[in-house]
Amino acid sequence: MQSSKLTVLTLAVAAALAVTGCGKKDNAASADGSDVIKIGFSAPLTGPQAHYGAEYQNGVTLAVEDANAAHPTLDGKPVKFELESEDDQADPKTATELAQKLVDDKVSGVIGNFNSGTAIPASKIFSDAGIAQIAMATAPAFTAQGFKTTFRSMTSDTQQGSVMGQYVVHKLGAKKIVIVDDRTAYGQGLADEFEKAAKAAGGTVLKREYTTDKSTDFAAILTSIKSVHPDIVYYGGADAQSAPMAKQMKRLGLSAPLVSGEMTKTPDFLKVAGKDAEGTIASLAGLPLDKMPKGPDYAKRYKARFNQDVATYSPYGYDATRVLIAAMLKANSSDPAKYLPILAAIDYTDGVTTGHLGYDSKGDLKIGGITVYKVVGGQWTVLESVGGAAAK
Repeated sequence: MQSSKLTVLTLAVAAALAVTGCGKKDNAASADGSDVIKIGFSAPLTGPQAHYGAEYQNGVTLAVEDANAAHPTLDGKPVKFELESEDDQADPKTATELAQKLVDDKVSGVIGNFNSGTAIPASKIFSDAGIAQIAMATAPAFTAQGFKTTFRSMTSDTQQGSVMGQYVVHKLGAKKIVIVDDRTAYGQGLADEFEKAAKAAGGTVLKREYTTDKSTDFAAILTSIKSVHPDIVYYGGADAQSAPMAKQMKRLGLSAPLVSGEMTKTPDFLKVAGKDAEGTIASLAGLPLDKMPKGPDYAKRYKARFNQDVATYSPYGYDATRVLIAAMLKANSSDPAKYLPILAAIDYTDGVTTGHLGYDSKGDLKIGGITVYKVVGGQWTVLESVGGAAAK
């Protein structure tokens, strides 16, 4: 009899645990009694790209704090948004493992991944779980998969690469071009789009060279490049490579300027390249910070909160987080099945980076644009804002 009672009790406990373990909406309560809504975040927080991830995370953190300061409610109950941050180390395998961890931890939405090479494999896991993912990834492949859960924070490489391909030919007068990329999804994708546009604009690609996102010695590549006397050298990749590349170009007497994308337009590039950064040109999605609708105010609040200046990515992380939360608030639910249709159709007018933030049918930003910068006197200086609506 005692044995059968224990068996019944064991089965009852197991059943209760099974029910608790299923479904997305088992929100814990915070200290003040509010329901906790988890928002996942994944980016490189250690390694050579940690500076990107840290600044990106700061923007997301500030957005969560601002949302909580407004004492939000869902379905009539007070809620508190809580960030669950993970370090994907810019590694695809790690990113997919952490994506599954975030799903298992029942996050209601995800900001990240930062890199295209991590966001793309992680996106399948989030899609299968039905969880929204707003990523910094710019590779066209990210939103070309047809998932209803993928959205961007920045314009895609289709726009950025194509705009810059035309720009170097028509505005810089470059006819002889050499392209180098790091073979990552981001670097190669950006370089591919740049090459197509440069050729279409009348430029000639003399060479296409390849490196990796771990390399720092480019002597062999640059010696080969010097022999063909290019007008510009275009690099698709991060500042951990473009900065030493700029230094080595000057050391070898390569007079062609280095042109690159937004992962080069950073304070770290200036620090590492030093005086050899002079003349480097880089593109960045969107408007300069001081020209963004709420850029100056954001810059002040960011400096007060983190005791550092905005570098590149934090405003985009901030807006992505506020848009995700706005969709939940409008749906009156943190259940992705309920807020995803609202997120897909949103027209968010309170953004830092743009006055109207919304997505097309693929999850790409409807409104974009590119700003071209040049290093002058050791500082990134605006050359021109070019491009209009984001490429479809």
